[in-house]
Amino acid sequence: MTEMLELFDIAKKLNRASDPKHVLDVLETQLRRHGASHILITGLPMPNRPIDNLILRFRWPDLRRDGVELSTVTASDSILTVCLTAVRPFLWQSDTADGEHSDLLEAAGAADGDVNVLVVPVDDVDPFQAVIVCAGRDMAISSEALSGIDILCSVAIRRLIQLGFVNSDRPGDLSARERCVLELTALGKTASDIAELLKISQRTVHAHLQNAGSKLNASNKTHTVVEALRYAQIRIGQR
Repeated sequence: MTEMLELFDIAKKLNRASDPKHVLDVLETQLRRHGASHILITGLPMPNRPIDNLILRFRWPDLRRDGVELSTVTASDSILTVCLTAVRPFLWQSDTADGEHSDLLEAAGAADGDVNVLVVPVDDVDPFQAVIVCAGRDMAISSEALSGIDILCSVAIRRLIQLGFVNSDRPGDLSARERCVLELTALGKTASDIAELLKISQRTVHAHLQNAGSKLNASNKTHTVVEALRYAQIRIGQR
């Protein structure tokens, strides 16, 4: 338990940090301590939105180009798509096939063999979604350390939001009323039910659904609800 308690202690200290750079430096140091050679700390963009302004730290040497660090991330990179569905940290060994679909993994050396990859989603700061992605051939993390890193990442992102370094409102987020209408829709309420509950017209209900669908790039009402859940725009039930 020593390793986990040490990470918990570091997380407690981050709760009192006043410098955003220090928060990111501490997080990066702990990830490198566990063998991460490539680190991406970022918010996840809404559909059809760029990721550039959401990136908090990007240290990603491109092993295809003598270790020169990548300067850009593509929002459609497959590893980021995977991150959208992650609900807890996980570690896996990527291979050549993974590198074929992810520029990040290919740059980290997946094209030349197995690379250990760590994904830590931070989804307790709704409607913002953040993720920490790390890679490294020598990365080894025990289950005990993984629990500690999960807490550390969550505390770091929340502290960055508290310090105003991270804006928790992402471009393309649904409005409060659009979220409310979708949550009621997900619970099986009809447009008539929702109109009566919210004291608005059915036409307004349909307008909210249409606007939400457009923002989420969804093809129908059901798809809109699914995407709203995937992008942490709505929550159904208790966490």
